[in-house]
Amino acid sequence: MPHQISQTLTISSQPTLEDFAALAAAGFTTLINLRPDQEEGAPGTKAEREAALKAGLTYHFIPVTMADLTEADVDAFRHATRSDVKVFAHCRSGLRAALLYVLGEVLDGRLRRDDILPLGERLGLDLSAAVTWLERQAARRPQVKGFFDPRTWSVQYVVSDPATKACAIIDPVLDYDEKSGQTSTENADRILAYVATEGLTVEWILDTHPHADHFSAAHYLQAKTGAPTGIGDHVIDVQTLWKGIYNWPALQTDGSQWDRLFGDGETFRVGSIDAKVMFSPGHTLASVTYVIGDAAFVHDTMFMPDSGTARADFPGGDAHMLWGSMQAILSLPDDVRIFTGHDYQPGGRNPRWESTVALQKAANPHLAGTDEAAFVALRQARDRTLPMPKLILHALQVNVRGGRLPEPEDNGRRYLKIPLNLLETTAW
Repeated sequence: MPHQISQTLTISSQPTLEDFAALAAAGFTTLINLRPDQEEGAPGTKAEREAALKAGLTYHFIPVTMADLTEADVDAFRHATRSDVKVFAHCRSGLRAALLYVLGEVLDGRLRRDDILPLGERLGLDLSAAVTWLERQAARRPQVKGFFDPRTWSVQYVVSDPATKACAIIDPVLDYDEKSGQTSTENADRILAYVATEGLTVEWILDTHPHADHFSAAHYLQAKTGAPTGIGDHVIDVQTLWKGIYNWPALQTDGSQWDRLFGDGETFRVGSIDAKVMFSPGHTLASVTYVIGDAAFVHDTMFMPDSGTARADFPGGDAHMLWGSMQAILSLPDDVRIFTGHDYQPGGRNPRWESTVALQKAANPHLAGTDEAAFVALRQARDRTLPMPKLILHALQVNVRGGRLPEPEDNGRRYLKIPLNLLETTAW
């Protein structure tokens, strides 16, 4: 039975596809499907999307269960239910839709936590799971805020210690438009605004590896915050490799562009929270994983459990090494949170970036029930079908220098250098 939660939001159990036209006729403009495709009785997002668009409804796919609900899902629901649209949100019973609504209201400050259970009683719904989720989130050490960049599918992180208000920024993006050659600091400034709003002090600016699909904003953020920068110590191998690719004699290949080069097993702290570094090669020669408290930032090794793993065909990449790196990550305790560096939104779902070791082992199709030989065969076959990232030749000459743009030439302008016919690929 549908429940009208607010003037613009109605929640419900599963409607039939034939009901969508009636919803549009009743004035609804947006449909939100919260059911994973594999859930029993779900029509599936493909069928729902087609029926919704045919009825003239805007469609959002935010597949969640209470076992894997994250703040990214709450944010996606908040965005889809903005006040200027009339929304019909459904799951199997309507309960998940109600839970996402109240969590968004609490996080936005419009609803007190103490008001959740009385609201549930009025609706005839048990909303105690929302209280439990909020309590669990508040107890997390560290607190993790993800920032998704849709242009590069990248996820940037602010990782903070609630006790000291110290934080680390991981894998920040410097915006770049390859068509015009323009750069901007929109993503980095969004991070700085969050840091200021939360009253945080930046202790570290960290990259997991020299990225191939976006510019690093580490150098820009260091100028704004004064915080030291860090990366894995095998970055010197990547610098040496790309020095040859770019025919760049002047490039320093000693890692001196960063303040700290982390070796495998080295430790540091974010406020009062212990952190350690795991060397995680395979995607690149220099990739590292940062394990901060109960959170592991695994960059481009594995993606969300519905998305598989990262490619291993870049210069210096290796599928065998990637398998070993992932096995080391999966040897962490099952409840360790896994934060990935990209999300490509399979099925058109909302961006997601948080899982756990247990979920990865159970549900990642590239990892569950397979062995190294099968993974390597799958990875190599898949990589042969993938085009190179559109920014790889642009980004590496910036990122092997810690996010520094090329120095201005005598006319005051900066220039990128693109080698031709160097990277072989079967897909354009």
